[in-house]
Amino acid sequence: MNTLAELADRQEIHDLILRYCSAVDRADYLAVRGVYAHDGVDHHTGFSGTADGFTAWLRERTAVFDGTMHLIGNHRVELYGDHAFAETYGTAVHWGTPSDDESLNFTSGFRYLDHVRRDADGWRIVERTAVREWTRSDAGRLREPEGDGPRGRRGPDDPATTSRERVRRAAEPGTKGRS
Repeated sequence: MNTLAELADRQEIHDLILRYCSAVDRADYLAVRGVYAHDGVDHHTGFSGTADGFTAWLRERTAVFDGTMHLIGNHRVELYGDHAFAETYGTAVHWGTPSDDESLNFTSGFRYLDHVRRDADGWRIVERTAVREWTRSDAGRLREPEGDGPRGRRGPDDPATTSRERVRRAAEPGTKGRS
């Protein structure tokens, strides 16, 4: 039986993984760096080194894409006091221009094998090994949107920025929940 503290730790670790994915997809590299411990390291396909080096590499590597979307599936955590092992399954979709370029349009299945540690700032990744399970080409499969409406964007112009701000304003004292 898990205690409330253990359930809270598991939820915080899961949220850490989700914050990483969102930060990559929105090209928020300061937030990417923020999920790692000060002494964090990362081992990805094509990179192995410090979290600072990884963040710089990721910024350069993902600049070629029009967008990415990381989807998280299975996630489990083994707690060891202020340390934990987390294994997370996911799928990462990448798209770019031209849409028929296989190096810019592909989907990968992966697992994150994370050593996380509770620091003064909360749970942070100490060491990540990103295991690539498979990759398939999506070249030539991207379609134009079927109509007008909001579109995801990398950076602060993403619709989530204005939606989040509306919620924050609605939550301010004296607003009576209006946005």
